[in-house]
Amino acid sequence: MNRPWRGLYAITPDIPAETPDSADRRLIAQVTQAITGGARLIQYRAKGLDAARRRAQAAALARLCDATGIPLIINDDLELALTVGAAGVHLGRDDGDPAAARRRLGAGAIIGVSCYDSLDLALTAAASGASYVAFGSFFPSTIKPRAARPTPNLLTQARARIAVPLVAIGGITPQNARLLIAAGADLLAVITGVFAAPDVAAAARAFSQPFEPGLRPPEHS
Repeated sequence: MNRPWRGLYAITPDIPAETPDSADRRLIAQVTQAITGGARLIQYRAKGLDAARRRAQAAALARLCDATGIPLIINDDLELALTVGAAGVHLGRDDGDPAAARRRLGAGAIIGVSCYDSLDLALTAAASGASYVAFGSFFPSTIKPRAARPTPNLLTQARARIAVPLVAIGGITPQNARLLIAAGADLLAVITGVFAAPDVAAAARAFSQPFEPGLRPPEHS
């Protein structure tokens, strides 16, 4: 798979377990705005919610993404991805083998793998059938303050050896995004910078703009 996407990869924020249904509707509205602003992929990431509410949120997002033609990826939960018919799943260090996930989800599924600051992990993931590999946190992040901190040079090294898209995550802003894109990132994974903004669509456009003509990262070899 060779760079099927470039742009913003919007990851949903956590919603407190005690919030009412109106907060769930707000999540759907915000994701709609992120797509309007140019998000190329959506990842559903929900910590601390009960299974029924996660299913309901994920199913609503799957319907939205199907209607808009934007792939929905489920974070860390293969069974939920299967249940709601999501486009794929994102796997962390302890979330299973990408080859096994592909066997469950099918040849056309999107299988993403977190590789933190490790090129070796990324090479293994790509060889095992990952659709994309993700590195980070490149900058300080309030979501995972103790995350690994690779330098942009890791993207450059990965670009020379890995054909699947490269995702950068962690503390990314419209101001530092160009550094990561120039180093080789195909997708910028953003949570707070999009969903905590007063205008989600405008924030999504700000992250999408660096991918427009005028800044051309090197093609895969």
